[in-house]
Amino acid sequence: MKKYVRQLIRLVALGILGIVLVPGCRADGPYHFLKEIAVGGEGGWDYLSIDEGARRLYLSHATKVVVIDIDKEKVVGEIADTPGVHGLAPAPELQRGFTSNGQESKASIIDLKTLKTLSKVDTGQNPDAVLYEPGQQEVYTFNGRGQSATVFEGKTGKVVATITLPGRPEFPAADPKAGRVYDNIEDKSTVVAIDTKTHQVTNTWSIAPGEGPSGMAIDVAHHRLFLGCHNKLMVMMDSATGKVIGTVPIGDRVDANAFDPGTQFAFSSNGDGTVTIAHEESPDKLIVVQTLATERGARTMALDPKTHRIYLASAKYEPQPAPTPDAPRQRPKIIPGSFKVLVYGMDKTAGH
Repeated sequence: MKKYVRQLIRLVALGILGIVLVPGCRADGPYHFLKEIAVGGEGGWDYLSIDEGARRLYLSHATKVVVIDIDKEKVVGEIADTPGVHGLAPAPELQRGFTSNGQESKASIIDLKTLKTLSKVDTGQNPDAVLYEPGQQEVYTFNGRGQSATVFEGKTGKVVATITLPGRPEFPAADPKAGRVYDNIEDKSTVVAIDTKTHQVTNTWSIAPGEGPSGMAIDVAHHRLFLGCHNKLMVMMDSATGKVIGTVPIGDRVDANAFDPGTQFAFSSNGDGTVTIAHEESPDKLIVVQTLATERGARTMALDPKTHRIYLASAKYEPQPAPTPDAPRQRPKIIPGSFKVLVYGMDKTAGH
């Protein structure tokens, strides 16, 4: 697989590869559409996360989390009573999952075998991103309106720290060996580094020329952070020093990022209906190898390192509402029952 991927990357980078998938379908890079997984229901969504060992995808949806078996490619359950849920962080070694329930400013502790709620933990105001840090077996909720992080023990739910942050937090990432958790501060265009033992912010780094960071992914082996920024850049940063190593252009309205250590691909999922795929040629060089067409609004994403597939949430929308003096820019409504997951990969066969 790795030899095939390296050869493919070289050809794509040189611009000489056209992959014929099925009659009438072509791709400008290694990734292409594979299938849709129907979910249905009503309401919006936010983060997706994958438990690679359990072969499950967790997908926030309104007041619940939908559970999808990614090998069988079907919905197999749901986790209820998570008002305004943003995401679920799985902790496989604990057989627990942790949700960020934005509307009630709480985190749910979930038994991943039964999908039942064991307890809830009070957090800061409007918990958004949620992260399980395996080094200390602790959970971090990054609280949007509270501009803070709540840290609690994964086993007991005991709150051990409340960390004041310098602005509005977005996506985090962890490096257990370095003893650090990183988080984007979206409104300050900075990244903070948090010591996982002292629960103190030890560094605050500018991401310039990036602005408004949303998504974050990490290459632990090479100490690189990948930051999806709202000025249409993906920033590659040294996670040890905070130095910006390089940037590549991405699509508009980025939300999530992912990094695949098996292929050295860094992904940016964008609300304009694209995923930017870049390759870490070396720890000092990042190049774009593909702009993958997805669907408008498919801005959140998760990666399965085993199959190298990416999963994006999407839905169909009603026509754009006409602007009014009170609401010059309204969001179109989601068509009930159209919610789904889009699957993309490097598999040899694909649909349209």
